[in-house]
Amino acid sequence: MLILDTSLWIEVFNLNPAYYPRVLPLIEQREIFAIECVFGELLQGARNKAEQGQILQYRACLPKINNKEIFIEAGLYVNKHKLYARGVGLIEAVILMHGLHAKAKIWTLDKKFKKIIPKELVY
Repeated sequence: MLILDTSLWIEVFNLNPAYYPRVLPLIEQREIFAIECVFGELLQGARNKAEQGQILQYRACLPKINNKEIFIEAGLYVNKHKLYARGVGLIEAVILMHGLHAKAKIWTLDKKFKKIIPKELVY
């Protein structure tokens, strides 16, 4: 299973030929987790109702990870590892916690985020 961070989803929605053809089969095979905070960020940046609908449609068809305490755990992780000072915030930490719990690979275009992901989880 795989987790895409927001930066990668943006490239997918922009039909970037470097990413879209690689991600589409993974979506169709339901091998990507829909992470709530990532889709929240995508919805925050949607330019219109059509884009919102498309984002929600992708979210609806993908498997989810439910962990009610994930934001608390992520906040503690950021604090313990001083990640905020390294440019890594709460959303990235939530994605990382989901990856650790689900043993899912994480695909990101964010260089700062990629540096803190354990090597075995980097896609």
